Amino acid sequence: METQKWLTMAAICMSLMQMCRAVGSTSKEDDKITSLPGQPQVSFNQYGGYITIDEYQNRALFYYFVEAETEAASKPLVLWLNGGPGCSSVGAGAFSEHGPFRPSGGANLTINEYSWNKEANMLYLESPAGVGFSYSANKSFYNLVNDTITAQDNVVFLEKWFLKFPEYKNRAFFITGESYAGHYVPQLGKLIVDSGLQFNFKGIAIGNPLMEFNGDINSQTEYYWSHGLISDSCYQLMNSVCNMSQLWRQSLQGSLSNGCEIVDARLIAEIPDESIDYYDVTADVCVSYSASTSATTQNHPSRARFEILQSKNVDVCVQEKTDTYLNMKQVQAALHAKLIGVTSWSSCTQVMHYDRRNLEIPTIDVVGELVSSGIRVLVYSGDQDSVIPFISSRALVDGLANKLKMNTTSSYKAWLQDKQIGGWTQVYGEMLTYATIRGGSHFVPLSSPKRALALFKSFLTGTPLI
Repeated sequence: METQKWLTMAAICMSLMQMCRAVGSTSKEDDKITSLPGQPQVSFNQYGGYITIDEYQNRALFYYFVEAETEAASKPLVLWLNGGPGCSSVGAGAFSEHGPFRPSGGANLTINEYSWNKEANMLYLESPAGVGFSYSANKSFYNLVNDTITAQDNVVFLEKWFLKFPEYKNRAFFITGESYAGHYVPQLGKLIVDSGLQFNFKGIAIGNPLMEFNGDINSQTEYYWSHGLISDSCYQLMNSVCNMSQLWRQSLQGSLSNGCEIVDARLIAEIPDESIDYYDVTADVCVSYSASTSATTQNHPSRARFEILQSKNVDVCVQEKTDTYLNMKQVQAALHAKLIGVTSWSSCTQVMHYDRRNLEIPTIDVVGELVSSGIRVLVYSGDQDSVIPFISSRALVDGLANKLKMNTTSSYKAWLQDKQIGGWTQVYGEMLTYATIRGGSHFVPLSSPKRALALFKSFLTGTPLI
């Protein structure tokens, strides 16, 4: 009996060793991208491929990795996560915001002058499975996804990714993201700290982040009114009859109270959905917007349209062009990507069902735990975003600093970029910074690329915005 037990244990150990060898022996060269269709010539390396998270359930996460434009061996590693929950880091972060290339129509790419790989080695992760090119062969997984599973899968991804790219294991490591990454990023950071993983984890940066549901969502009312989007009477109704968080919860349940029906009707009348970009209230919209694309974002918690984008000297239709580009078979082949269980790539998932109750779990105290653990934190806000307005984020960070008894080391002041005000900032102690980006949208690197890059550089180097 003991012999049989020993043999069984030995077989299990051998199987695990073979699995580890399989992961470790998979060369990063297998994932190296020779060139993307329509790509201008560049000197840095880029990679795309999968990391299997669960061998038995066949669940794998897709990544796109671009090394720094210059001196890659000495620059930090930065993980980027888009939010949603359920929207693509490759489609948004990499190809619409701060990656090295922007789709310009068809199978063509142009250089992004303000790419974040000027300052860091950028790792874009499609997470959780069911988002973008990431997948689970066991489709029942898509009905079980929540913050805990997402953070756990992302840690497994990182552990296995570092086996494939061991030269980055001891590199200064930062986690960044926007929107619902206000959940993803702090929770992943806390799991890394609590697990004692030997990552050289230095800091997090989260843009227009969802950190406290009621405060973040209800601050939309003040933002709408102060920016002239709603009337005085509508403002009074939203403060007395049905606030935004109540409207959101009831909409999710599929039935509105009489009061919320009145408020909803007034909002629809005063803020025409297809004529205003909730993510950037001063921007034009993409006039070629097609209703056929709305299915990709119908589950986004803000109910705003992900494809309606910013103007301000940027291509307002870049997301539409990204959708077209990433759905080309030759592009998918070049990225080493594949479609599993879906017929097309989508900017926001059409198959994964996230536990929406997680949206109401505050993460501001998780941010505080990271600060207390010696992890540097930057919270930043594009000040033209009505979805998660700076009004709430600024108050949450200030409240956290007071709770942690952190002194203000740099009072609220303007910071400059090219002799113009880039935004405003306040610093608490040595580990917590809040900043706004003047004229910035929910997608700061898209609407304000030059200022976003200046902010990013300041964050990585730990130098104050001045």
